Amino acid sequence: MSAVFVTGATGTVGLPTVNGLLERGADVVAGVRSEADAEALPAGAQSRPFEFGAPAGDIDAALDGCTALFLMRPPAIADVETFLFPVIDAAMRRGMEQIVFLSLQGVQGNRSTPHHAVEAYLRQVKAPYTMLRPNFFMQNLETAYVSAIRERGELFVPAGRSRTAFIDARDIGRVAAAVLTEPGHVRKAYTLSGEQSLTYKKVAQIMSEELGRPITYRRPSEAEFLDGLRKQGLPEDYIAVQKMIHRVVRMNVSAFPNRRVRALTGQPATTMAQYVRDRADAFAPRD
Repeated sequence: MSAVFVTGATGTVGLPTVNGLLERGADVVAGVRSEADAEALPAGAQSRPFEFGAPAGDIDAALDGCTALFLMRPPAIADVETFLFPVIDAAMRRGMEQIVFLSLQGVQGNRSTPHHAVEAYLRQVKAPYTMLRPNFFMQNLETAYVSAIRERGELFVPAGRSRTAFIDARDIGRVAAAVLTEPGHVRKAYTLSGEQSLTYKKVAQIMSEELGRPITYRRPSEAEFLDGLRKQGLPEDYIAVQKMIHRVVRMNVSAFPNRRVRALTGQPATTMAQYVRDRADAFAPRD
């Protein structure tokens, strides 16, 4: 089996993708920015220096010998024309057989997102793409919302009474590994959701049960939530993205579950209870 080059290989989705590929017997080349990133990779993955925005020759060298690419957009990169398009160009020069792009649910109708631009470019250059369009990550609970959960026992989200069919990033990695190692997925696009559609009140209840302490869903206004982000010193472009994301959530765009993970991997999507159980340490109060 030919090698797959994985960008973001130590990240929330990239690392599960690497693990899934190795489990399937694929050769994995992981693009890393530092020696510390290389050391974080599982045994069996080869690391190579890689950075978005590097000279074309360096990108070509990183992709050498690989026939497939897992491409994700680092959250800090908005200018995809400068930073992601050259990676696609390099993959096309090398005649890659497949580019799996980690996109965004609902991207087809949201031209303002960087993901839409990447999808459009992949089509423009006639790339052998596979689009993965995941729903809201369960892992957002341990990143964007974790401080309030740890410190105050609050799920502090401006989501109203909406529902979300959360997906575990580990499941996205399993899907990525499946579509990269099995035939029939080129020029396909898959919306990936969990199999449960949950209110945030229900999420708080599940967290309370699994963590053994009360977690309360508090519904701040959009203004209150965004003001809290500003007080944390977060940049305005990040705050703008959070504003957009939670408006989409309140519109129930993310409410619809599906069985795509099950269909593509042969295993059901991870439940919220299992995710919280597995990641209990991440939510524990800090001294």
